[in-house]
Amino acid sequence: MSNFDMYVPTRLVFGQGQLNNLHTLPLPGKKALIVISNGKSTRANGYLDRTQEQLKMAGVEYVIFDKVEPNPLKATVEAGGKMARENKCDFILPLGGGSCMDAAKGIATMATNDGDLWDYIALGTGKGKPIINPLPIVAISTTAGTGSETDNGAVITNPDTKEKTALFGVNLFPVLAIVDPELMASVPPKFTAYQGFDAIFHSLEGYVSKFANLMSDMYAHTAIYNVSHYLPRAVKNGKDMEAREKVAFANSLSGTVMCVGTCTAEHSLEHALSAYHQELPHGAGLIMISKAYYSCLIRKHSCDDRFVQMAKIMGMENASKPEDFITMLVKLQEDCGVADLKMSDYGIKESEFEGMVKNAKSCMSMLFACERIDLTDEDCVRIYRESYK
Repeated sequence: MSNFDMYVPTRLVFGQGQLNNLHTLPLPGKKALIVISNGKSTRANGYLDRTQEQLKMAGVEYVIFDKVEPNPLKATVEAGGKMARENKCDFILPLGGGSCMDAAKGIATMATNDGDLWDYIALGTGKGKPIINPLPIVAISTTAGTGSETDNGAVITNPDTKEKTALFGVNLFPVLAIVDPELMASVPPKFTAYQGFDAIFHSLEGYVSKFANLMSDMYAHTAIYNVSHYLPRAVKNGKDMEAREKVAFANSLSGTVMCVGTCTAEHSLEHALSAYHQELPHGAGLIMISKAYYSCLIRKHSCDDRFVQMAKIMGMENASKPEDFITMLVKLQEDCGVADLKMSDYGIKESEFEGMVKNAKSCMSMLFACERIDLTDEDCVRIYRESYK
């Protein structure tokens, strides 16, 4: 397909040391809600102090919301929205990884819109109300995984309904994003790998989606190349700044792939896994199911030529059959030390699979519609079962 409709209004400031320039950039308000995780790293690594100093230099006040967990929860987002309102914040500044970015979009929504977050969720049990004038967002990324700093979606978990689903709004694009690879040098190897695979899957899925187009292909091609060739280096040596920079660049490109193209049902199937088991890192869940998922698409001949092309991009110059892509995918997992992840280590049980498939097709139904082939319930259960260890 050649047609596309591209709208990505985020100003992206990219490169080593760019956090130091925050105070020189136009900011959308005078009082920020800084959104960070409930862990220690943002403070321990000095990133929070540096960001606070930059805001002071810009004449911007701030308060800190430090409650965001991995796979952010509905209640956390609503608490952040309440804090932004009570403190009369006029913009949201997430400082962290994808969970902070996603939470910030929900917080920006709830700071200016009444009711319950699920009123503004269009899938599952959500009511799909329009989001009116959310607070503007300035995103500072400390990981390379979700690409959420350059897109208009967020994924939030509702543990009461076991739904992990998307919040979307054309007005949820960050107005400004800073991607500084220096902030990623402290990410441990395991999480570097999980996040890097999340980034590459956004582009791999975009490349095999039925909505792939000239623009999404261009971004996806470059992202797939950079993750494939540089992620193993970043995992091996977190201080390898060339590798960090290339993976961070790929991550931002993959965020744009999701805007001008789409992800596919691989993401739906993983979100169901971590909806049931919130402690499962999103990237780890994607890695677990990826071989079986892509093998299913290859069995059904969804787009043989594109799988061959992806194998070539990943480094197999003489690739000639779709299965060569699986060879390169497994090699990348092995090179990054994540080829043997086990669902059972996170308490996942085979008896849950049928319910998870129903969950995936309810909460993330739109991504099944992006497949070139029909993925039946039986196909999806088989993907889970073949992935189970």
